Amino acid sequence: MTTLVVPPGWPETVRPPGAPDWERTATAYLLDCCPPDFRGYRVLRHHPLVLAQFAEQFVEGQCRAVQEGLAAVRTTLKGEVRPDVVETAAEIWLEQGAALVRTRRAVGLIAQALRGRTFLARL
Repeated sequence: MTTLVVPPGWPETVRPPGAPDWERTATAYLLDCCPPDFRGYRVLRHHPLVLAQFAEQFVEGQCRAVQEGLAAVRTTLKGEVRPDVVETAAEIWLEQGAALVRTRRAVGLIAQALRGRTFLARL
């Protein structure tokens, strides 16, 4: 009996590689990581590896935007709003950044699995 293994950071809603319908669950997850209009492109819905590349690029762009937003909130809002508001806004950027780092890892793991990588259990 083969045990299906997923690495840390694998999204809970995606079945393990090799499981029945795993690519369908991977496609659904990847589409959720992208803008809604990506669902309208047949090639993205029917070719998970192509979709994975789009998702990787999109999430990476979001990660860059978070870094820029964090830098901007601390410089452009200083003196415009109370310092505690600036810090609260910065905390939101940091929370979003952490979530995106997790999403970037998950998307990358799915892309690796779609390319045929096998994940092994660690002892």
